[in-house]
Amino acid sequence: MLFSRIVAVFILFFRAGSGTIAHESYSDFAEEDNTPQLDYKNPYWCRSPSLTNGEMTCHSPRGGAYRSTLGTRCELKCDRGYRLIGKSSIQCLANRRWSGTAYCRKMRCHVLPLVPHGRYTCTHGFVVDSRCDFTCNPGYRIEGEHSRTCQHLGSWSGAQPVCSDTDPPKIKCPPSRLKVAEPGKLTAMVTWDPPAATDTADKSLDVILVGQEPGTDFNEGVHVIRYKVYDQARNRAACKFIVRVEVRRCLELSAPLHGYLTCSSDRNNYGAICEHHCDGGYELRGVSSRVCQFDRNWDGNSAECVSMEIKSDVKTVSALLDQFYEKRRLLIMSAPNISDPDYQLQNIMIQKSDCGLDLRHVTVIELLGSPPHETGRIRESLLNSEVTEGLRQAFRISRTYFSMVLLDKLGLDRERFITPMASHELFAYVDSFLLDEEERERLELHTDFCD
Repeated sequence: MLFSRIVAVFILFFRAGSGTIAHESYSDFAEEDNTPQLDYKNPYWCRSPSLTNGEMTCHSPRGGAYRSTLGTRCELKCDRGYRLIGKSSIQCLANRRWSGTAYCRKMRCHVLPLVPHGRYTCTHGFVVDSRCDFTCNPGYRIEGEHSRTCQHLGSWSGAQPVCSDTDPPKIKCPPSRLKVAEPGKLTAMVTWDPPAATDTADKSLDVILVGQEPGTDFNEGVHVIRYKVYDQARNRAACKFIVRVEVRRCLELSAPLHGYLTCSSDRNNYGAICEHHCDGGYELRGVSSRVCQFDRNWDGNSAECVSMEIKSDVKTVSALLDQFYEKRRLLIMSAPNISDPDYQLQNIMIQKSDCGLDLRHVTVIELLGSPPHETGRIRESLLNSEVTEGLRQAFRISRTYFSMVLLDKLGLDRERFITPMASHELFAYVDSFLLDEEERERLELHTDFCD
């Protein structure tokens, strides 16, 4: 063919050189016609078609048994999991070629994102029909789909799940405990180690105490101590235990007849001390105080208040005063003689106030007359003449006029009176200056005793 074209050009050149018009001689030569003769009967007019990972459905003018004859049309379809790239329908043309090309490309879904606090495993990666199963880390639970499948159109089924912390933390409280109050107290210090909390998801937990702090004094009774804990997802756990404080107690002591008790703390709790006291005119016989022991018993034996015995036949002033030391106050009343009007008036008022004097622990000593007929007495009991003289000298008491000297429980001269005193005036002075706080409280309890 190439040779024939060269010959034609050569002849055309040659004739043009001899004066002949070139195009007049061109029609004598025709270009070789390579157009194939149409043959609808040739079963292999186009090359036999094929589609890897797919299938072709062809329709030929000569019948279904022919796949590549002239005019045959084929429909292309890919297998599941593959996508057709190119023409979906091709035809065998007269130029022995198909009208188009196509191939099947394997379909894939996009890569699944990572799941916080979890993971997934897939059966065949991210290709069609591959199933990815989701699992969560310990302490987390799946919310949503447990698996997703790559569908034939390249999209995942369902929605992406999440791993949520739904597992509550764990906390264990210390055991309940009983604590006995300390001696003389109604409270007890109770300590414990705060509980530790754990969580499968979180390392840092906020433990909250609901109740009294450890290492503090707890009052008598039952106390409920609670702890609660939250993780970062606000899951909650709690525990509780009991703190019971016991105050061991003795049976309450009864006050002695003609006396009373003063007790520390709560009167009968472990370690409490009860002091015995006697009313005016009585003195204590036995132990002065008792202590409540741990075994709920009082130590020692009961005491009693007996009438105060004053020995008037002593030889010295000191022997007389020692009997009153820290027990009684003394009111020494002196007069020139028994007929002294001030003495008589004072004596009447003293006799009427005898009960009030006993409540204030006051004993009256009378010094009357002059030697050799001088008399000293406590009520009807007479004093030795040496003791009488000793009292006058010790406290500088004159025989020539009426007077009274008030001594406190330590034997100190606290006040002198040179005229008769009404009982309420005398009592007011004693109450204001000689009674201690405890005696004032006792006196208030017996304000109506002498009425």
